[in-house]
Amino acid sequence: MIVFFVVTLIVFLILHISGDPVQLLMPSDATQKDVQELRQALGLDKPLPVQYGLFLKNALKGNLGISYHHGQPALKLVLDRLPATLELVSVSMLISLILAVPLGVLASSRRGKWLDRSCLMGSLVGISAPSFWIGIAFILIFAVELPWFPSSGRGTWAHLVLPAASLSLYRLALFFRLIRAGMLDIMTQDYIRTARSKGVSEKTVIYKHALKNTLIPFITIAGLQMGSLLAGSIVTERIFAWPGMGRLFLDSIGVMDYPVIIAWTLVVSTIFILINLIVDVIYMWLDPRIRYEK
Repeated sequence: MIVFFVVTLIVFLILHISGDPVQLLMPSDATQKDVQELRQALGLDKPLPVQYGLFLKNALKGNLGISYHHGQPALKLVLDRLPATLELVSVSMLISLILAVPLGVLASSRRGKWLDRSCLMGSLVGISAPSFWIGIAFILIFAVELPWFPSSGRGTWAHLVLPAASLSLYRLALFFRLIRAGMLDIMTQDYIRTARSKGVSEKTVIYKHALKNTLIPFITIAGLQMGSLLAGSIVTERIFAWPGMGRLFLDSIGVMDYPVIIAWTLVVSTIFILINLIVDVIYMWLDPRIRYEK
């Protein structure tokens, strides 16, 4: 509830000092009377504290207002686009994890060799290159020069390849470096040397002892990145014309559609909180020593 109050207050204040949506909704030849009538109809003629109080009252009932541009409930518009965004974000995260974890383990076990150096060089490119540049490059290469995948839209699995790949590149590079650094640190610990001295196989040492302990701090970063993907997918959805809630949010900013912007912010904040809760549960599963007091 506190998070809900703080988020809505900040977004509400920022939106109302950014401009007047009535000026964008009315034609250029509209009279002052028409402008005033529309402002009254939208409730924008009241003092700002009164507007926020009315918003909170309606929000607690599940009503976040009607979209100025679409004429539909703002929350419904966002939730209708949520599955598309979750699909893109989930596949991007899955690609990053499936590739980053084994590559990080292999690179750490072959430190200084060609595989380690090649992966480090590739991760440097992945971290440095902005996602919008990667997206445009993927379209030019794999949709224009080599017409293997469609450049926009959503439908088949082929539509998902380019946006998911471009969105996952940064996380792949980041996760690889985290796993590699964590493994290199863990492999120097005393209990790893003790396990080896007892004749434990190298595979068991790496995957049962070292990797499991490396994943505990890694899960924190992965959870935060999962949440940031929801917001970071905005540009990618725009480039690939992906019909997700990020694209809706960007379009709503252009027309200053207050209800949709606030609804998007609240949905993303709620998902972010749920992700943090899931991360805490995974902590206890990875390390039984971790417990939370009531």
